[in-house]
Amino acid sequence: MELYDTEEQQVEAIKSWWKENGRAVIVGTVVGLAAILGWNYYQSSVKAAQVAASHQYSDVIDSLSQQGLDAEKTVQSFIEQHSDSNYAVLAAMQLAKSQIDAKHLDQALAQLEWAKAHTDDKALDTLIDYRIARIQAEQGNYESAEAALKQITDSGWVGRVAELKGDIALRQGDKKAAYVAYTEAQQAEDASQTLQMKLDDLAK
Repeated sequence: MELYDTEEQQVEAIKSWWKENGRAVIVGTVVGLAAILGWNYYQSSVKAAQVAASHQYSDVIDSLSQQGLDAEKTVQSFIEQHSDSNYAVLAAMQLAKSQIDAKHLDQALAQLEWAKAHTDDKALDTLIDYRIARIQAEQGNYESAEAALKQITDSGWVGRVAELKGDIALRQGDKKAAYVAYTEAQQAEDASQTLQMKLDDLAK
């Protein structure tokens, strides 16, 4: 670092430095401010879009609740418009539930498969896998149902998974496997209250 003997020398050195570097400093400052302002604008836009999507999601789910599958087109339109968000995934799952209630199992399965392909949320992924397995079991597609259940590794789902495996085994006429599965399910933290009834029925 250079040392300057007089104040005039220091001023001249500063002027010289500014002449050589001033433009770069100004440009760097402008670019930096633009980047900050641009990022803030982007963040605000994203937040506003999320708030709008949240309100729209509430509206379409209300429509689905009140109108049932008469609101299917409205819900599907929302899903397509927000296909890159979890709101669309949640809407697809709700639409699938209504389709299941109406016994439109193929359509419900398609919705759930779409939802699975469009989320990276592990909790939603687990729930979707379970619902897919239930539909496939209902359709008699037991091998696919069991494959879907194998995707569920969350320890909080041990009981539900084992119970559904028992249901599948029972539908296939394997009472012994069903009993083993129900017994395993009964020991899990998420055991359902219907398990004892199922075990009692097997014992008859």
